[in-house]
Amino acid sequence: MHAQFAIFCCIVSVATWFAQTSPRGNEEAAIREIVSKYVDARERIDPQAVEQLFTSDADQLVSSGVWRKGRDAVVRGTMESSRSTGGRRSITVESVRLLTNDVAIADGRYELTGLAGGATRSMWTTLVLKRTANGWRIAAIRNMLPATPSN
Repeated sequence: MHAQFAIFCCIVSVATWFAQTSPRGNEEAAIREIVSKYVDARERIDPQAVEQLFTSDADQLVSSGVWRKGRDAVVRGTMESSRSTGGRRSITVESVRLLTNDVAIADGRYELTGLAGGATRSMWTTLVLKRTANGWRIAAIRNMLPATPSN
């Protein structure tokens, strides 16, 4: 009888664990997919694809200090930046945090490689995502250049 009870407890524990972690895993995968689509759309310089990934009130604060407010400004600015800087962009998402069922933060390394003279620009990016009727969408992006530590 004790063995059956122990097995029952293990089954309930495992089922509870899957119920709690599986949806989070699905949400994290969906968020990572949106970030990947964003990078791909920028690389293709596809304004319609970029536009579909953002909320209407989205904003973006870029490493130069320019603040793009509203989806139209974000799309226009990202397309201009992709055209003018060239190179290849990548975002490696290092963490995803679900703040609520409908709001998440994705943090990652943002790199531009193959710039003029073969330079690479390494930054950090934080994306705030919001669940909408059409799935996860980007509500805000913050790009940061790492500061050189002072001793």
